[in-house]
Amino acid sequence: MSTGGENYSRMMQALDALALVFLDPQGRIASWNAGAERIFGYAAGEIVGQPFATLHTPESRSAGLPDQALKAARDEGRDEETGWRLGKHDQRVWTRSILEAVRDKTGELEGYAYLARDIPWPHQADGMLGSNEQQFSLLVQGVRDYAIYLLDPDGHVASWNAGAERIKGYRADEVLGKHFSHFYADEDASAGKPSRNLAVARTQGVYEGEGWRRRKDGSLFFAHVVIDRLTDAEGRVVGFAKITRDVTEKKRAEEELAAAREALFQAQKSESIGHLTGGVAHDFNNLLMAVMGNLELLRKWLPPAPRPQLLLDNAMAGAQRGAALTQRMLAFARRQELHPRPVDVPLLVHGMAELIRRSLGPEIRIGTSFPLQLPRVLIDPNQLELALLNLAVNARDAMPLGGRLEIGARSEHVGDGHSTGLPHGEYVCLWVADEGQGMDEATLQRATEPFFTTKGVGKGTGLGLSMTYGLAEQSGGRLLLQSQPGKGTTVEIWLPVATTKAESVATAESSEDGNGTLHAGEPLSLLIVDDDDLVLLSTMAMAEDLGHAVQAVRSAEEALAYVDAGGEVDVVITDQAMPGMTGTRLAKSLRERVPGLPIVLASGYAELPGTPIPDLVRLSKPFTKRDLHRAIGDAAGQLGMAERSR
Repeated sequence: MSTGGENYSRMMQALDALALVFLDPQGRIASWNAGAERIFGYAAGEIVGQPFATLHTPESRSAGLPDQALKAARDEGRDEETGWRLGKHDQRVWTRSILEAVRDKTGELEGYAYLARDIPWPHQADGMLGSNEQQFSLLVQGVRDYAIYLLDPDGHVASWNAGAERIKGYRADEVLGKHFSHFYADEDASAGKPSRNLAVARTQGVYEGEGWRRRKDGSLFFAHVVIDRLTDAEGRVVGFAKITRDVTEKKRAEEELAAAREALFQAQKSESIGHLTGGVAHDFNNLLMAVMGNLELLRKWLPPAPRPQLLLDNAMAGAQRGAALTQRMLAFARRQELHPRPVDVPLLVHGMAELIRRSLGPEIRIGTSFPLQLPRVLIDPNQLELALLNLAVNARDAMPLGGRLEIGARSEHVGDGHSTGLPHGEYVCLWVADEGQGMDEATLQRATEPFFTTKGVGKGTGLGLSMTYGLAEQSGGRLLLQSQPGKGTTVEIWLPVATTKAESVATAESSEDGNGTLHAGEPLSLLIVDDDDLVLLSTMAMAEDLGHAVQAVRSAEEALAYVDAGGEVDVVITDQAMPGMTGTRLAKSLRERVPGLPIVLASGYAELPGTPIPDLVRLSKPFTKRDLHRAIGDAAGQLGMAERSR
């Protein structure tokens, strides 16, 4: 039977006189170990970044052998060769080498592993073995990038190198004789993984895998491990050679990349759904525009009997509910028109406390948690009230047997690496927490999608959370969800703190409310532009009912032609989303032809592309006759000021 010294010498020859080199996918040298430096003479700083062909002789390069070896490794998995290689100062080295392709789990090429061992040239005497064994031993002890050590047949540590001490933190005298399971994480050791891994190496010759390992100080690192079986001349197992590499940084980078890919996927999915939802809402708005406008006009022609008026009221109420639905869809798409102003969150919540209490019923206990000092946030208060009411109703539905609902807020500075991913600045986190059923991970991923709901049929539209998500994003904030099955749900709405400038602007706007004079009482010549016939006819009918003279066209090009031909126009009312030329582009062209021309832009979207056009009156779709009357009046007021200035 072989002695322990002979086993150690055999392991030196098999594993320790190796150049361990990693090449990137283009064949450039990316890492260089002490064994490679000994064999080829280059220090890492001299060779890293150089092409693989640097290690080949001039005649090998001329024959294209380096590229052929890389291709063989890519196509067949590995390439093995024995021959001359070129070291530093053109020193030739006779080596036996293996080049293997390294691929990730998806099969994508990550690079190549190159292992080379210098061996005596066949013409040299065989008496060099003893000196090589000594060199192998010195080499293994000097390797610091890998933990390389021997185990006896039962798994006890029999040798220890400098790399093992660096990676695991133990000195040789602290670890020799200990079972190698000592290095495993507690859960893996309890599950019997060390003995199973050793059994695989014993029966199959080698075990290779990855997992968490424990250092002397108790910290964990992620390791790539190889356990090789060692046998004597009769084939009996005399021990194991174990190589461990710390790949924690690689694993962390892979996890960060996976998280970034998932975040990108979720963002792209939300953006795609937002575009789809916004488009549907726009088309639906146009339909509601025609319905509501014609219902209003119909009212004056109906007999005063209660029954027809009741039917008309019901029809109008249904159309208005549809308009509210489109506003929620536009909220998710971040295209609804908002009127942000500084809002005192505790005051707003306390002001709607009775409404929330009546909406939730006596089974739900409501609590609030606000600090004594909380800065105001910049948001549309009406939309925030609607969002809070939606969240409260969702919480009630998640607690069918009753429970506690808590609404609170806190101020927080957002800096680098914050969980919200928001820009630097001061924010208020408004949160709504319940003790309900909670959501699993799959439900959380879809919770903000429009029309997604876990409630029964007829118990919700699936737009509450999506509307709140869109409101937060459009207001410069963020919506975060925290939930676990059986442990309730917490919804956080992060909103930017209102600046002093925003508060002064809001004060000025509020002082002007109600002071505008409507000038639409006198007949005006209106040019109405809309590509949708239903909306065009409805707007025409309402404008004529208000006493104005109307010229209607179906495109921006027709509108420009009418103005160029000298058509009389006091006010232009144009749709925004039209094929060929949008409403904003039309407005710019009209102002170039007729400076100061009053223009009303009708749109269901909040944000308009392009450079803002001064003195443009906005009219939100769907609009009523009263809304149209007010918009024409505001535009006509501009016309009156322009005439007085002339």
